[in-house]
Amino acid sequence: MRALQYRAVGAAPEVVEVETPVPGPGQVLLRVTAAGVCHSDQFIMDLPEDQYIYGLPLTLGHEGAGVVESWGDGVKGLTVGEPMLVYGPWGCGRCYTCAQGKENYCEVAAELEIRPPGLGAPGAMAEYLLIDDPRHLVPLGDLDPVASVSLTDAGLTPYHAIKQSLPTLVPGSAAVVIGVGGLGHVAIQILRTLTASTIIALDQSEPKLDLALEVGADHAFVPGEDAERQIRALTGGRGATAVFDFVGAPATTAFASHVVSVGGEIAIVGVGVGTVDVGFFSTPWDAAARAPYWGSRSELMEVVQLARAGRISVEIETFSLSDAPVAYERLRAGAVRGRAVIVPEQQEPGR
Repeated sequence: MRALQYRAVGAAPEVVEVETPVPGPGQVLLRVTAAGVCHSDQFIMDLPEDQYIYGLPLTLGHEGAGVVESWGDGVKGLTVGEPMLVYGPWGCGRCYTCAQGKENYCEVAAELEIRPPGLGAPGAMAEYLLIDDPRHLVPLGDLDPVASVSLTDAGLTPYHAIKQSLPTLVPGSAAVVIGVGGLGHVAIQILRTLTASTIIALDQSEPKLDLALEVGADHAFVPGEDAERQIRALTGGRGATAVFDFVGAPATTAFASHVVSVGGEIAIVGVGVGTVDVGFFSTPWDAAARAPYWGSRSELMEVVQLARAGRISVEIETFSLSDAPVAYERLRAGAVRGRAVIVPEQQEPGR
């Protein structure tokens, strides 16, 4: 089968031929219908050799959708051809957090060397994907897999971050979304659906600011020297009740610290090196900061229900598997308006 692999530190990913996996006991094989392209992929490919821990070669793709192809001994309850989404943050399934469906916070995943697909285990940017356990599959039903595949991260991650802040996002509150990319534009829709907050979006790209307004932001502007004043003016001087930073760079986390309100919350969602200093002289009274990661299995099911109800959707641009390296080039250049999606079966010249 063909797969997109990161094969050498510092090199561009390439499409190669690899063996099609065969499911062993308890495993499921999917024929991939779609795979999402994420900034996290770019982050790990930018790591220097002394910090890279994901193994080589690495088949990319931690957002996956597919149909059940076959399974190993001990697997029951599946049907060949059944469409599925892949829950990505695999855990042990036995520890306390995994027992709650929070495999994103598995207590022993690192110790047991359990890796998510595309982030250590072979990922979804291939014609077939091996799933370690059927519990990591969420039925897709009649949703379009290409339009829905990024719900597994671009939908789940902001949903998990926002859900924790819902008690504070009451009428009269303000939510600031920094970065209107693959995750940020879905976060705006989740905020619009689940809260009565005023939604303020910030991004360096004018097309992405247009997208923010299209999907439900009340205000959208380019961050800069005047941005804090604008937010204060829009919130009666109080500042943001919650700031969701989907960039995570030092400049954006510092900005979040400046605009959060007394008793407000900062969620650093973007995979950057920015930090927030919480203390008497660095943040407003009682302000809190956290760094949520991905989301739980039950939350993915909730995200799917939001999509099924038409409350959220992902802006996508599709690429064939052969053109997957181009998708990463466009992502690095900031030219992807929402989420790039790889479709292995998409028609390609000469095939």
